[in-house]
Amino acid sequence: MTTAIIELDHLQKNFGKFAALKDVSFTLAPGQVLGFLGPNGAGKSTTIRVILGLLKKSGGSVTIFGKDAWRDDAAIHPRIAYIPGDVYLWPNLSGGEIIDLLLRLNGRQHNQKTDELIKAFEFDPKKKARTYSKGNRQKVALIAALSQDADLYIFDEPTSGLDPLNEQTFQQEVLKLKKAGKSVLLSSHILSEVERMCDSIVIIRDGSVIESGNLDQLRHLSRIKIEVSTANPMTDLAKQAGVHDLTYRDSEHTKAVFTADRDALGTIMTTLAANTVVDMQSTPPTLEDLFLRYYGKQGETHAAQ
Repeated sequence: MTTAIIELDHLQKNFGKFAALKDVSFTLAPGQVLGFLGPNGAGKSTTIRVILGLLKKSGGSVTIFGKDAWRDDAAIHPRIAYIPGDVYLWPNLSGGEIIDLLLRLNGRQHNQKTDELIKAFEFDPKKKARTYSKGNRQKVALIAALSQDADLYIFDEPTSGLDPLNEQTFQQEVLKLKKAGKSVLLSSHILSEVERMCDSIVIIRDGSVIESGNLDQLRHLSRIKIEVSTANPMTDLAKQAGVHDLTYRDSEHTKAVFTADRDALGTIMTTLAANTVVDMQSTPPTLEDLFLRYYGKQGETHAAQ
């Protein structure tokens, strides 16, 4: 049986009486790129700090490469490349010096990949760190981490402060890691970023995992948007089970847009066919649709169900 790269089982973390993590369970398999989703304050960074052995858990278990994250951190850390969301640098060193220092601290050296990344991120390594913007500080961490041939890459809001072009560069680098069969844990609140790079996601809310799984599987939980025109009025559509957010585009009720539950599509199509479909377009759900189901107005309804 293949050992999981990361395995969290009912992880809990308390700060005094405050329960920052109440119940966090998920597994990162070898070669998997896992998106860890949630808004600020949901518990993403706290979870990552426990995984890295920077915080001691209050309950549950955390193993990395089959080893205890807290007890065996010295053996685990050399195999990990990590990027925090907030990067703090030595102000009097240049960016290039800091990159080389970070590599040496992890037993690595400046290499051809480092030079390629410096060029790709359009980074000036000669300037002192005290002159860097947040985006440039982030580039230092990105270049140092991505220069390494690690077994596990952990990114905590890695594109914070980057412009769109550099965000795209980062995404391309993660896709290269994915192609190479590397394991990646990507914590983010940018849905398009996760959707492009990850094959599975975990959604955390108020310190607990509320959904996890393969992206394609989770999309089945969201509704499909349908735009349809019929020869006859669709007055019976409003009473159809599985139809939501129905809006008619004309007074004759022959043009409509609505969202539909996947398990009700068969009966909905039968109803539409009875009115003679002239034109129809369907849009599959996005990760944003799924996310809003839990965090937006839909989320309040879902949580109550």
